[in-house]
Amino acid sequence: MPIDRRTVLKTALAAAFAPLIPKADAADAPGPTLALARWLVKVSYADLPASVRKEGVRTLVNWLGAALGGSSHEAVAHAVAALAPLSGPAQASLVGRKERFDVRTTAFINGIASHVLDYDDTHLKTVIHPSVVICPALLAVAEWKPVKGADFLAAQVFGTEVALRIGNAVYPNHYDVGWHITGTAGVFGAAAGVGRLLGLTEQQMVYALGLAASQPVGLRESFGSMNKSFNPGAAASAGILAALLAANGFDSSPAMIEAKRGWANTVSTKQDYREITEGLGVRYEAALNTYKPFPCGIVLHPPIDAALKLRKAAKVDPAAIERVELKVHPLVLELTGKPAPADGLESKFSVYHAVAVAIVEGAAGLKQFSDRAARDPAVLALRGKVKPAVTPGIHEAQADMTIVMKDGRKFHQFIEHAVGSVEAPLSDAELNAKFTDLADGILPPAQAKKAMDACWNVEKLASAGEIAMAARAA
Repeated sequence: MPIDRRTVLKTALAAAFAPLIPKADAADAPGPTLALARWLVKVSYADLPASVRKEGVRTLVNWLGAALGGSSHEAVAHAVAALAPLSGPAQASLVGRKERFDVRTTAFINGIASHVLDYDDTHLKTVIHPSVVICPALLAVAEWKPVKGADFLAAQVFGTEVALRIGNAVYPNHYDVGWHITGTAGVFGAAAGVGRLLGLTEQQMVYALGLAASQPVGLRESFGSMNKSFNPGAAASAGILAALLAANGFDSSPAMIEAKRGWANTVSTKQDYREITEGLGVRYEAALNTYKPFPCGIVLHPPIDAALKLRKAAKVDPAAIERVELKVHPLVLELTGKPAPADGLESKFSVYHAVAVAIVEGAAGLKQFSDRAARDPAVLALRGKVKPAVTPGIHEAQADMTIVMKDGRKFHQFIEHAVGSVEAPLSDAELNAKFTDLADGILPPAQAKKAMDACWNVEKLASAGEIAMAARAA
């Protein structure tokens, strides 16, 4: 009988790498990779609690609005110009634009569009922005291979759950060393969600998660540049690649998340696998998603909230301010410590600018994080008076601000939970207003409403691809 060299090789490799793969516990519980894969192929839309489905819908509405708003950004224009000559068949639509590209290119560019304004969703426990990776991947695939809206929403929620649980397992150590966790954890969510749409088997889902693990993308050094939005776009495309390869028999290690030289041990000094497996399908991290009221780094939201409240209550004259004292968590200066941002993108990561512009203009919207605002003389004059200080006892979600006037008066505001947080969430009406504002000038009002309504009613859609068609520019 001839020797099956492939079988011999795989057996030898399995024996060689066996010591590197964690042993199952006494109850033979599956490791995180297999546990996720097993859950992903068994769980169904009907298993989702109504509250979790509702938050999934809200996530989709917020994502599409952010993608529409970012679709005209120069970063998107550069990506379109660079990739149009290389794109394959026109399989899927760019949100807010006329172009149609192949599935992976579409997901990549829509990922850029939905993150470039920093106006997206946030899982505050890990600062992951899950929708900007998962939704671009799923929508591109859903337009290529039509799926029912309910199945799309299920894939979105389950993919989000995978990304957030994996993020929980390594945060904050993974983030602290410099990884952009939105991309590095988000790629698992994209692979899982697309795998659901493609009907992967349990074994194929293990492969898809393994292939996702081999594609961590994104470094925090990119913050303040177009490169930041590249990260979720690349992760969306990578997730599609992982699922497609797995569907066609391309295999991977059975323990790529938890193996000694797997993802978690390579990219982090913390590995808490209980965060991945405990309460899976019972406790939903996806239900804790939040939506930004301000288009900038999430750690800036408490200081902005404080500044806006003080401006409104005290009616302070910016020119009469001596200084703005601000007590913050260390992450605020680590992530947004740019004292002199040169343009709109950099201003989204400057606590000095964010506080100053909120006080000067009484708002913190898209116009306040533009090139114009970053160079405004009144804003520049005040941002030099903003004095942030890392203070023990101040948490990431908090800010303590005192405005000291030249005449000696002081005005104080403490923020426990900023607007837009889990404790003070944006309402459905506020999400609609945000969507409408972001779509203004991108789509005609009637078409924008149609696209927004398609998101709110995704569970009833015969094909989720209708969302993409409704959001495409004529």
